[in-house]
Amino acid sequence: MGEYSKALSSYEQSLEIRKISLPPNHPDLAASYNGIGAVYYNMGEYSKALASYERSLEIRKIALPPNHPDLAISYNGIGAVYYNVGEYSKALSSYERSLEIRKIALPPNHPDLAGSYNNIGLVYYNMGEYSKALSSYERSLEIQKIALPPNHPNLAASYTNIGSVYDNMGEYSKALSSYERSLEIRKIALPPNHPDLASSYQGIGSVYYNIGEYSKALSHYEKAQEIFQKSLPSNHPHIALVK
Repeated sequence: MGEYSKALSSYEQSLEIRKISLPPNHPDLAASYNGIGAVYYNMGEYSKALASYERSLEIRKIALPPNHPDLAISYNGIGAVYYNVGEYSKALSSYERSLEIRKIALPPNHPDLAGSYNNIGLVYYNMGEYSKALSSYERSLEIQKIALPPNHPNLAASYTNIGSVYDNMGEYSKALSSYERSLEIRKIALPPNHPDLASSYQGIGSVYYNIGEYSKALSHYEKAQEIFQKSLPSNHPHIALVK
């Protein structure tokens, strides 16, 4: 938390200087508000994050062309806040506006487009709209395959998300295949006790549990717990999940 307070202080000092030295709707002011919003977001202070992101957006709407990529960043931040407080329809609206701008402003296989599709997929997944979530996740993965190295961690995250959808739809063989691909990439891309590896083992365990292969489920859950215990604080909820 100390690092966040330092970052916040730095952004706020920068903002005060910019308010004195720049015109009232200068894009650099928007950047300061966006930075402040990001710090509050990471601190879990979502109402303050939202206020900062919205102020950033107001300035950018005045200062920038209507499809400037910085507007997409503001909409994305607003969407992330709404997503984290469970206001999914508002999150979806913001994420879709961000995507619309990025489609116009960026090359067709830019990683930020993959990020937008992934965010939209997350919202649909949490709304229980699994076919829409799957479509968004798969579009994100398609772009990532073109834009990123073959063993980039973001690809693993996409395979995990796709696996989660298939798991919830009861399509267990597809879920298992996706989770295993995620694990393969993470074994190459990440340190051996990275918590994301544990998430992959947990996903595989979940599928085996759901199809009644309990010994395989147990071995994967134990592997997940072993990594979580090495990489996370003892009171972290992920450790309890696999106990």
